[in-house]
Amino acid sequence: MLRQIIVFGEYFLNFLNKLDSKTKEKITYVLDIVKFSPMIPEKFLKHIEGTEGLYEIRIKAGSNIYRIFCCFDKGSLVVLFNGFQKKDQKTPKKEIEQAEKLKLEYFKTKLKHGK
Repeated sequence: MLRQIIVFGEYFLNFLNKLDSKTKEKITYVLDIVKFSPMIPEKFLKHIEGTEGLYEIRIKAGSNIYRIFCCFDKGSLVVLFNGFQKKDQKTPKKEIEQAEKLKLEYFKTKLKHGK
């Protein structure tokens, strides 16, 4: 394993629990690519323009498109924040703002605990 994945907060798990088993399988497949591939294709992981270190994991399951926001910590740790089903061409601003808020919260919590 080249990268470890952790979940911050319950937003991602709440999103995941609402999905059907086929979609969950596809998400697991893409997360495995993130964990094990030396070079992750942009098709699966892309930096979100206009943000500092925020990325989206990109999943296509059937005709549905899903996004999971994340960041890197210490290079090989991927922190998952929130996920959603994408219905438009553009990623909703409120989803990006939520992810940025969670990222800030993650690093504040980490500093507070001296990790």
